[in-house]
Amino acid sequence: MSTLLADAQTRTTDTALDPIFLDRWSPRAYDGSAISDADLRTILDAARWAPSAFNYQPWRMLYSVNGDAHWETFLSILVPFNQSWAKNASALIIFASDTLSAGPDGNATPLHSHSFDTGAAWAQLGLQSLKLGYHAHGMTGLDFDKARELLEIPERFRVEAAAAIGRIADPSTLPEGLREREVLTPRKPLEEVAFAGRFVA
Repeated sequence: MSTLLADAQTRTTDTALDPIFLDRWSPRAYDGSAISDADLRTILDAARWAPSAFNYQPWRMLYSVNGDAHWETFLSILVPFNQSWAKNASALIIFASDTLSAGPDGNATPLHSHSFDTGAAWAQLGLQSLKLGYHAHGMTGLDFDKARELLEIPERFRVEAAAAIGRIADPSTLPEGLREREVLTPRKPLEEVAFAGRFVA
C-alpha cells in the first residue's frame, strides 16, 4: 500500500488472502512521472498471460505514454471528468476484445467469453502494476465511438474500457472535489457475493 495512505486506512479480511489483493486499489492522484519501456512491457506482458476460453486471447491493448505522439488523442477519448486527473498518469490503455472466434475451418463464430477473458487480462495488468510500484485505475468513462474511430478499432472488436497507470501522488494534487474521494474502498461481505448452490437475491 502507498505510504501516503497506509497510516490512515487499511483493508482487512478474515481469510488467508495474499496482501497484494488488499493493497491493489484505484487512485486518481498520479505524479506524472515517466514509465520505463521495460516496466510498461512487463505490465502488458502480465495481461498477455491471462487465461481465456480455448486460449483464444481475445484482448487487445492500445496504449500511449504521457507526452508521446498519441497522448492527446488517448486523453481526448476519456470523458472530461476522467481527463481532469488522468492527464497526470504515466500511461493510458484502451482495452478491446474480439467478439468472434475463428475456428480451424476459418469460419468466425460469436465468442461468448470475450469480455470475461479481457477482464482477466485487466486484472493481471493491475496486479503487475502494483508489483512494480505503480497503480492502475480502470474506467468506462470514455467515448467508445470516438475510441473506435480515432484508434481505428475494427467493428468485430468491442471497446471494453480504459485504464490509467502511474505512480501515486498526494491527493492534494487532485482537482478540488476529488481529493476527499481518494480513499481505499471496501467490498461487500463475501457472503453477499458467493453462494453454495442456487442464486440468492
